Amino acid sequence: MDLTELIILLVVSGLCGSIARALAGSTRGGCLVSIALGFIGALIGGKLAMALELPEILSIPLGGRNYPVVWSIIGASLFVAVLSLLSGRKRL
Repeated sequence: MDLTELIILLVVSGLCGSIARALAGSTRGGCLVSIALGFIGALIGGKLAMALELPEILSIPLGGRNYPVVWSIIGASLFVAVLSLLSGRKRL
């Protein structure tokens, strides 16, 4: 993976994390939190899709691997929702 692929991966994961935070109703954190959520969401969403034998939807090939955009958004949304439930903070 070269530098341009890494930058594209960071941008895509940041966008996926931002979309997931908006869907789950979270407003805490910034760009780095969105990038981290995008990566965590890709892990959770990818494992969930494999476990349920669901197809990859809208994947981007980066560095010889596919980055599952839709499953990353779904996984990150689930992760943010669970964190919100566990933290017990009320949304405004």
